[in-house]
Amino acid sequence: MSLADHIFIEMCQDILDNGFSTEGEKVRPHWEDGTSAYTIKKFGVVNRYDLSKEFPAITLRKTAIKSCTDEVLWIWQKKSNNIHDLHSHIWDEWADGTGSIGKAYGYQMGVKHAYREGMMDQVDRVIYDLKHNPYSRRILTNLYVHQDLSEMNLYPCAYSMTFNVTQKPGQEKLTLNAILNQRSQDVLTANNWNVCQYAVLMHMLAQVCGMEAGELVHVIADAHIYDRHIPLVKELIGRETYPAPKFWLNPEVKDFYQFTRDDVRLEDYVTGPQVANIPVAV
Repeated sequence: MSLADHIFIEMCQDILDNGFSTEGEKVRPHWEDGTSAYTIKKFGVVNRYDLSKEFPAITLRKTAIKSCTDEVLWIWQKKSNNIHDLHSHIWDEWADGTGSIGKAYGYQMGVKHAYREGMMDQVDRVIYDLKHNPYSRRILTNLYVHQDLSEMNLYPCAYSMTFNVTQKPGQEKLTLNAILNQRSQDVLTANNWNVCQYAVLMHMLAQVCGMEAGELVHVIADAHIYDRHIPLVKELIGRETYPAPKFWLNPEVKDFYQFTRDDVRLEDYVTGPQVANIPVAV
């Protein structure tokens, strides 16, 4: 069993056993048939993954590493808010006729801000500080911009990354750690997807800044399982597990803006089957 499997199973079981149900309450999400999508949830879930030990892909079912990498590069590298720049269709429900999701996600990453060192967007500021001020306690991004919320087709779920650099005894390279803050998460559909894509991002940033990837701490304010997902989650966490896969990142890429989804792969990745026909609340 991988550490990611253990964390995922324990988190899901805790939500099922000890979570708070929103059934009968006023909720925004709904199912395709128009009925309210209720959840059972836990507040303040914190999971820690040591990327120096293993890559945090669950083996209970397959996580599509190229697709989740494509999405994180869509936000952090392309700085796009248009679904036509994505290879998948996960954002189609929230796009307008032009393909835009409004002033959300990649749009916010592309906005340039005035710093003492000049005009930079949030991504370039992170890379600049990791290279020039690695021990700064101010290396972070924020997508939850209140003045633009009314023009976002969906408020950001994973909205902030805070980076922190350390150094292990006897190691020449510095260690890149990060906290991913998430206001809300549909655990079945998105948990390991988000964990894997931000683990990939950390490996990429570490490589281009001459560091090693360390701890990813995932903080979820509202970790929930939808009512129609409960039987699917129970079946999933009862499955057989396998050893964690090996992560490969193209070592030739030294510029963050040169990475593509084809520069990552998971080797020896043995998993259970996909969960079929997952209903999605919108």
